Amino acid sequence: MFGLGTTELIIVLVVVMLVFGSSRLPKLARSLGQAQKEFKEGINEGGTKDDDKTVTDK
Repeated sequence: MFGLGTTELIIVLVVVMLVFGSSRLPKLARSLGQAQKEFKEGINEGGTKDDDKTVTDK
């Protein structure tokens, strides 16, 4: 996984917990999950709808 070992992942996790605090981590994870879901829905809708109509000058 990105060339990171177990020790490096633990260090990153500890730093993240120190920066954000343990109470904010669930909120952060939830918002990241919602953003990912909306992004995927936008990608899927973008391929099916033709919202990119060009305007021609007269």
